[in-house]
Amino acid sequence: MAEKSKKKAVGDASKEASQKPDAQAIAREPIPALRAGMVVRVHQLVPAGDKMRIQIYEGTVIALSGGTSQGATFTVRKISNGIGVERIFPLHSPIIKKVEILKQIKVRRAKLYYLRDYGKRLKEVAAK
Repeated sequence: MAEKSKKKAVGDASKEASQKPDAQAIAREPIPALRAGMVVRVHQLVPAGDKMRIQIYEGTVIALSGGTSQGATFTVRKISNGIGVERIFPLHSPIIKKVEILKQIKVRRAKLYYLRDYGKRLKEVAAK
């Protein structure tokens, strides 16, 4: 019986730890409500030698996963020199300093994975 209660106590502690928001995540700017089809600009901290600098990544949100949990992510796709590049960002990470919404393109899907096959930007596909 003692082992069962220990396992339960450990499980409760890990559940509480995952539900508590990170202190650094609270201090930063709140992330706006993202949707697939939004063109966003993500400001991310990256190490540059002994300092940290902000790197900007701009593209179209093609997927959101994880809902509102601490492990939630969003995938941003852009075309760089004719090659499609995708990057997955953790939504509640302290290295994400700001997410700017530039525009919203009307889409009828929650996941825009079909854009991978087109090799074009969303606005070019939506114009057809």
